[in-house]
This record gives sequence, C-alpha cells and structure tokens, in this order.
Amino acid sequence: MASYLRQKPPVWFWIVAIVLLLWGAMGCYACLQQFRLGADAMGPADAYYRTLYATLPAWYNWVYAVAVGAGFLGAIALLMRLATARLLFIVSLIAVVVQFGWLFATTDMIAVRGAGATVPFPLFIVAVAAFAIWLSGHARRRGWIG
Repeated sequence: MASYLRQKPPVWFWIVAIVLLLWGAMGCYACLQQFRLGADAMGPADAYYRTLYATLPAWYNWVYAVAVGAGFLGAIALLMRLATARLLFIVSLIAVVVQFGWLFATTDMIAVRGAGATVPFPLFIVAVAAFAIWLSGHARRRGWIG
C-alpha cells in the first residue's frame, strides 16, 4: 500500500506498539544476560538449573536470540509503520515455539519443577507473540502500516 494511502493509527496503537517495544527490549536484555551469566542470569541458580543450562545444545541460545531479536525488530518496524513487522513477529513466534517446545519435550523440567512453575510464563510469551502477529495484520488491513 502506498504511503499516501496510509491511515492515521489511533492512540491505542502507539501505546501498544511502545509496550511491545519495551517487552522486546526486556527480552533482549534477558537474552544478553543469559549469554553473559549462563544459568545465573535470573539470580543464583541451583544445581538443577546449572546442570540443565550446561546440557543445552549450542543452538539453543541462538534460537533465543532470534526470538527476542525478531520481536524487538518487529516492534521497531511496527512503530515505523512498516509491513515487515508481521514477518518479524512470525519469525519470533516460530523461534519461541522451537525454544520452549524443545525445552519441554526433551528435558525433565516440568516433572522436576512442576507445570505451575514452568509453563505459565512461556505461555504468556507465546500469547504476546501471537498478539503481535494479529496486531500487525490488523494494522495492515486498517492501513496503519504498509
């Protein structure tokens, strides 16, 4: 859609896009902390988390980086009113599903820590990523981005 045909987004769009940008920035910070500190990224880790982190495959952290990086760039694209936001959010969601899908399918984390302690936050992350995809598609259909 040509830029002269774009419609002015409502205020709530800008607020939500800024929240998504802050969410993405926090994700990037958490990822960098995990690269830097390993298992201790979220505070002092116990023996279970140290062992779990030590056994993660080499690609795992890079999938994490793709997930948060694509989400952050998607939020920037959304604020810049670019249609590429949707593709970046889709890449982010795919990486999130790979990351947590592998973690839950191949480790004993749920059995050891319990579903109540391990599943809600990843589900929230998936929900935010799915919402970002929906929002960028909605914005495109409304002519707010393009």
